[in-house]
Amino acid sequence: MLTDINPKLPMRDKAITRDFYVNKLGFKDIGSADFKDYLMVQKDQVQIHFFLFETLDPKENYGQVYIRTSDIDGLYKSMLETKSIHPNGSLQTKPWGQKEFAMLDPDNNLLTFGQGI
Repeated sequence: MLTDINPKLPMRDKAITRDFYVNKLGFKDIGSADFKDYLMVQKDQVQIHFFLFETLDPKENYGQVYIRTSDIDGLYKSMLETKSIHPNGSLQTKPWGQKEFAMLDPDNNLLTFGQGI
């Protein structure tokens, strides 16, 4: 029986990725050991894992995650301070019944946050 899903996204530099997710987005590093090639972060009930891909070209990265939230307005307000909101990703109500916004991490992984309306 399925219980959770933890997306794995590429990263070029573990320190930069950790800094972005921990210091800008408020995730916690939950790795029990510090492996050079792997990073696990968590915020509330959401975990995202990262694998080292040093030759990743961010312009060719199609990594994406859709994260549901119960307070899209509050989350959007707090994320505005990170200055990472995608230029086309401001908070909007979508025709499919979701209120969403999106941002890019340092490796151009697209993070979309949404809440049903």
